Amino acid sequence: MLIAQLTDLHIKAERRKAYGIVDTAGFLEAAIAQLLQHNPRPDAVVITGDLVDYGTREEYELLRQLLTPLQSGAWTQTPLYLIAGNHDHPGVMRECFPEHTYLRQVSQHLSYAVDLGILRLVALDSNLLGESGGRVDAERLAWLDETLSQSRKPTVVLMHHPPFKTGIAHMDAIGLEGADALAHVLLKHPQVERVLCGHLHRSIQARFGGTLASTCPSTAHQVALDLNPGGLDCFVLEPPGYQLHWWNGAQLVTHTAVVGAFAGPYRFREGGVLID
Repeated sequence: MLIAQLTDLHIKAERRKAYGIVDTAGFLEAAIAQLLQHNPRPDAVVITGDLVDYGTREEYELLRQLLTPLQSGAWTQTPLYLIAGNHDHPGVMRECFPEHTYLRQVSQHLSYAVDLGILRLVALDSNLLGESGGRVDAERLAWLDETLSQSRKPTVVLMHHPPFKTGIAHMDAIGLEGADALAHVLLKHPQVERVLCGHLHRSIQARFGGTLASTCPSTAHQVALDLNPGGLDCFVLEPPGYQLHWWNGAQLVTHTAVVGAFAGPYRFREGGVLID
């Protein structure tokens, strides 16, 4: 079982560039084009929030067009699962993706659970409309606890805001409230193999709640790696990326893919002699 994770697309209406320089639509097209070449093909694609930049209908309509290759041809039967980020608008998102009926499992927020063959995906909505930081309150945690209690299948939890401090100060300032209570819930459910998140625009991992929580690179710009307590809010145009999560029957193994054309691969004979 192979799950592809994209995150933090930040699509803007009319293909406008984020901050005037980041071609988020073009970067997403390049990431999708590369993903389409993977063999084996992923069994599902998840997008962990900040699908668009301002949560407008125009942005979501453009996003639908950009995502078309992931739902066409040989990919028609590959499910695509979306979760909301702090840049998204839940109501508009539901309206613009009416065929994504799982987004209506819970009326109060965009949490849901779906079976994916031998795995289960549980999406926990961590967003507060109009705010950059996230929160998991008692109602959402009760929903999560009950949902996780319904199946002992190996489970992947999807969130936008990571539930751990990253050391990147300006991002931790808009992190997740309620992380300790979330950890308490997850400790009750050892079938949770991973908590997959976005928001950080970098690949970061931490032990959390008896499992591993991780973030994925953005398909667009990356947050600058600055671990100084007073670090400034900066981004860098490091290569965009995405992740592939491979369930091998016993554990979930994650690979980070960098988007772009690079020389190679080169093959070697025994002794380190280059073949081609």
